[in-house]
Amino acid sequence: MDISIVVPLYNEEESLPELTAWIEKVMVANNFSYELLFVDDGSTDTSWSVIEDLRAQYPAVKGIKFRRNYGKSAALNVAFEAAEGDVVITMDADLQDSPDEIPELFRRLKEERMDIISGWKKKRYDPITKTIPTKLFNAATRSMSGIQLNDFNCGLKAYRKDVVKTIEVYGEMHRYIPVIAKWAGFKNIGEQVVEHRARKYGVTKFGLSRFINGFLDLLSIFFVGKFGKRPMHFFGSLGVLSFFLGTFMALWMIGEKLYHIAASIPYKREITDQPLFYIALVAIILGSQLFLTGFVAELVTRNAPERNQYLIEKEIR
Repeated sequence: MDISIVVPLYNEEESLPELTAWIEKVMVANNFSYELLFVDDGSTDTSWSVIEDLRAQYPAVKGIKFRRNYGKSAALNVAFEAAEGDVVITMDADLQDSPDEIPELFRRLKEERMDIISGWKKKRYDPITKTIPTKLFNAATRSMSGIQLNDFNCGLKAYRKDVVKTIEVYGEMHRYIPVIAKWAGFKNIGEQVVEHRARKYGVTKFGLSRFINGFLDLLSIFFVGKFGKRPMHFFGSLGVLSFFLGTFMALWMIGEKLYHIAASIPYKREITDQPLFYIALVAIILGSQLFLTGFVAELVTRNAPERNQYLIEKEIR
């Protein structure tokens, strides 16, 4: 099978028939063998009934329905496990992504030997309250991940089958699939300018809180990707630095007092009356706690079943 098209959705009953007919038209015109996999993320409208009706009309249509709303990441992860195509295309169900982009994404992925091609909605039909936070979010992600993409959160992306079968998407990490893939060793990540269409039906399902959650998720994935298998390097380094800094300050104050006593110089304040003493004490305690945190995390990591799981691309025996 050439292509698996994955469409996560939540309450998109109006757009599904039009989207399916559009995808079918593009696939037939380009002679692609394909499957169209809808993942109903606990919709409260008639979206699932619409999918059942579409299945009767289009044999390529498949569906998965969640009992409740789990989020886009869960929908994508389940769909990635079920996808059978050599290339997996993800797109939103709200008709803001154009199926006409699929042939070029497929061609580039195959001919340029890319792992991922991410869409870039260069011209957007969104309010300024959404576009400005998006630009800041993308800039922060580029800086922290080293991946030079302009639009990490674009729903229209193309993946090699190996990528989606290797990575795991959880929480709200769907925004960072290119970052997750990079940490898994898939570094051929490209970008393509795609059309962004105005929403035709319904309303957006995402609020401004997604930007706060997105930044926290970015910090999480950066830490897990960099220190997930060696937490002692992170916590231990900070702990040792803090401990020795506090110890140095404490020894400095003690040495200063001993010098004043030996030289018969009047000492103005006791050590415990100085703010530096309490700063040193906090630094020593914090350093000890960080070191112990790293030690415990290292024990947990070493006893985890996936501690020695590595991604092997090829092998000759």
